[in-house]
Amino acid sequence: MSMFGDSLDAAVHKAFTRPAPKGAPAQMRYLVRQMKGTRAVAQLLRVSQRTVERYVKDQIKKPRPDLAARLEGEVKKRWQPQVRARARRTAATTGGIVIDTRARIGYTAPVGTTDEGRLRHLTVALPPPYAARLFDAREQGAGDQQLQQIAAEALKEVYFQDSGRRAGSLEEVRFTDIEHLEFGL
Repeated sequence: MSMFGDSLDAAVHKAFTRPAPKGAPAQMRYLVRQMKGTRAVAQLLRVSQRTVERYVKDQIKKPRPDLAARLEGEVKKRWQPQVRARARRTAATTGGIVIDTRARIGYTAPVGTTDEGRLRHLTVALPPPYAARLFDAREQGAGDQQLQQIAAEALKEVYFQDSGRRAGSLEEVRFTDIEHLEFGL
């Protein structure tokens, strides 16, 4: 489970203009239309082609929990791709992204400063270049560690250094023990 990746995806899902299909038969019909056939959907979901056909015809309505999770994930991954792309593009070019987190945040700085990591609850608007970096890294399959590093760099610049107006001698921000993380567009 990817905390950063899932939070970025949830932020983009809030931009949807219509709700995704809810029931298993409707979700299965949507995937069959998207993938142009039951065989491809069966391979994707690791079920038989006959099972997919039975969902499409409403002969089965309630999938087992593991199949329900895979089905919902695949539908959300493909739902409204143009809306998703527009939301990412807007965040990466003009809007930026907001990070709301409760985590242990500290920094490396010269001797004599209060660099101890402490639990902080921050809600910070990150500029568009950091939103672009986060979305690009997510698209390229970056893991939580890499996304966490990008977010730490963004917090260093925006929160601690106030876009270059203070704390110019900070070297590195430590962003650990994350209790809560949420992104918003």
